Amino acid sequence: MRWRSVLFLAAVCCLVAGLLGVLVHVIVTGQTVKQARTQALTRLEAATRAYTNGAPLPAHASLDPPALPTQLRALAHRGERGTALGTFAQAPTMWAAIPARGGKALAARYDYTAGAATIRGLDQAIGLSAALAIATTVGVGAFASSRVTRRLHHTADVARRISAGDLDARVADPRTDNGAGRCLDEIAAVSAALDAMATTLQGKLHSEQRFTADVAHELRTPLAGLHVAAGLLPPGRPTEMVTERIQSLNQLTEDLLEISRLDSQTEQAELDFHQIADIAERAVRASGTPTEVRILRGAWVETDRRRLERVLGNLIINAHRHGTPPVTLTVDGPVLTVRDHGAGYPDYLLESGPRRFHTSRRGKGHGLGLTIATGQARLINAELHFANAPDGGALTTLTLPTPTDTPQPPPEPGT
Repeated sequence: MRWRSVLFLAAVCCLVAGLLGVLVHVIVTGQTVKQARTQALTRLEAATRAYTNGAPLPAHASLDPPALPTQLRALAHRGERGTALGTFAQAPTMWAAIPARGGKALAARYDYTAGAATIRGLDQAIGLSAALAIATTVGVGAFASSRVTRRLHHTADVARRISAGDLDARVADPRTDNGAGRCLDEIAAVSAALDAMATTLQGKLHSEQRFTADVAHELRTPLAGLHVAAGLLPPGRPTEMVTERIQSLNQLTEDLLEISRLDSQTEQAELDFHQIADIAERAVRASGTPTEVRILRGAWVETDRRRLERVLGNLIINAHRHGTPPVTLTVDGPVLTVRDHGAGYPDYLLESGPRRFHTSRRGKGHGLGLTIATGQARLINAELHFANAPDGGALTTLTLPTPTDTPQPPPEPGT
């Protein structure tokens, strides 16, 4: 937009400068030629009087001079008077001629060197002025358009930050009069609309987060009572079913609370150096699933061990719940891969990531496990990628940041 505006201004300026230059050139040239023609005719009248009285002709007049322009000579031979620009002694000259006796032409000349020099100087001045005007216009246009484009780029950057999750981002254009609701220009109006949208969106999201957290907190008390009441029921399958449902509700409540904490962006990772292979093995043991652990390459990572184990545990449980065995956890340095051999991830998840309370028809659960894993991975600066293996099955890759410093191994006991 910036350079298109500059090119448009340059084109308009060139057009205006060209038209003005041509107009000034035509007017000044006409006046200069008219003045030279008047001087030439005045000299011709003096030469005519001398020729009629038989007196010697002035130095600037002669009969049929060789330098007389052809068209003017032909005009005089036809019995008419006229003027024409030509040369004399290689100098610009204005000629005037009338018919004379014997079919000749009586001609007088006027030196047009000064007039020609004036027009050349004028043309140079017009060209220089036009170039200066174009350069000035382009510079001013580039400066003005750069201010506009900078404001547009800033607005676009804020919009991208909001879409990335930074709901506190605002344009805060000083040209917006928030008190009166007026904007000084269109860009300020767009900025004000974006800020208003972000404020409204932030309010709605905070309201939803508070609602989720309040509901999860309020559910804890009745669930605790249900758990106590279930313990008083007689043993049997109905009691087991009630206990399982209570445990599911407890897990759902804890997941909702965890999502609320992640959404509030108040959680802080406690980073420390750990061996990635040890964390992977502990995560598999904590999940209680028959998951194979393959250590291709160990590595030290700087991460929050509890949150990383939470991510791996959710990925492993999701693979067993929605996929088909065998499930493997592969450790290749800071890159961990969880692979199952089921039908793979659905298309919506591959396109837009995990959705809360959205699972495939064949699956069970509430769709919160992968959502929590994504939030915890983001908190420890890890990159989580969902894909389907070429030969079938879901393939989840977790890439941890590589630490800048490698910790020294602890000393052996007794040393």
